[in-house]
Amino acid sequence: MSRIDTAFRQARAENRAAFVPYLTAGFPTRDAFLQHARTVLAHADLLEVGLPYSDPLGDGPTIQRSSEVALEGGVTTAGVFDMIRTLRSETEKPIVVMTYYNPMYCYGEGGEAGFLRDLAAAGGDGVILPDLPPDEAGTVIDTAREIGLDTVFLTAPTSTPERVALVTDACRGFVYAVSVTGVTGAREATSSEVPSLVGRIQEATDLPIAVGFGVSNAATAAPVAAVADGVVVGSALIRTIAEGGDLDALAREIAGACRRENA
Repeated sequence: MSRIDTAFRQARAENRAAFVPYLTAGFPTRDAFLQHARTVLAHADLLEVGLPYSDPLGDGPTIQRSSEVALEGGVTTAGVFDMIRTLRSETEKPIVVMTYYNPMYCYGEGGEAGFLRDLAAAGGDGVILPDLPPDEAGTVIDTAREIGLDTVFLTAPTSTPERVALVTDACRGFVYAVSVTGVTGAREATSSEVPSLVGRIQEATDLPIAVGFGVSNAATAAPVAAVADGVVVGSALIRTIAEGGDLDALAREIAGACRRENA
């Protein structure tokens, strides 16, 4: 059983959704990122590490800016793997990289296969691919299966039943459900489409379903935790870091809201 499987099983056994915080690798600096990762890992079930990218089509302004800062600071893909290697030496919790396809495609001489192998060697457990359609990801999926990495693709409120079936069949570890049609960003309320979206995905797979895009605090996390297996939070955490806020308190608050008795 993989670390991802174990994390979701444990959360389910404790009657809660898994808390999945997202942090941009190298933001605001390498050392600060590592410290922030340690802070959220104290409350998290799974850590999502964003690979900084210059053209993040699915990310809102908060995460876009964090990627810009990281890239301006000299963060590279190899550097991200080094950060993951450091965290892996300190935790057994699963670590998944969110990356757009271009950095994978352009990764040295090994291309996508080299990217995946180096991620696995660094201690990564999986990869989230927001802009790679699963029906065009055959070689990525095959390589990931060979080396034991989970592949996570995205579904959305606009996904047809046929598309949901295609996406979930390509996923391992969990399915990422996008709660809104749009980019990432903290919002004041959870989309009313979340329960129906989760229900449609559950009809297609037994994999855990993690919902992201828009969760920013306990009030928005709790209704998602009531129906989904995981709650993904990114922009609110990044904004707290950028503003010098209390990251530990926010992570603790959201993790508490993932307990279903609070939903």
